[in-house]
Amino acid sequence: MNDFGGLADTYDRLLAGIEATRDGTADLRVSADSPDGLITATVTARGELADLRIDPRVYHAPDSAALSDAILDATRRATLDAHRQVFTRLRALLPADATFEDTDVELGPFLHQLGQALRDTPRR
Repeated sequence: MNDFGGLADTYDRLLAGIEATRDGTADLRVSADSPDGLITATVTARGELADLRIDPRVYHAPDSAALSDAILDATRRATLDAHRQVFTRLRALLPADATFEDTDVELGPFLHQLGQALRDTPRR
């Protein structure tokens, strides 16, 4: 016999927790500076670039390759920090042995897959 009710209850609990996390991180902004402090990249919880500050001092010694590398580095570090913060907020919903490195913190695809799995489960 299939325990569809138990699965539905688990789904409802996970859905509520994930939606609360998604809503709670909707306004999350995380910034990281380049090592020289001339670049500040700010990203959303999903790692989307929300703001980029470039200190005018970068024009004193123009180097487009170095500037590009500094922007990418600051953006990547801010994204990593944002994803770690989302993981921390999701921690209570994850298995005890879940690690940051093995967890996808993109909530939309997870919710879609979880809903699809529930819809595909035979009901008795």
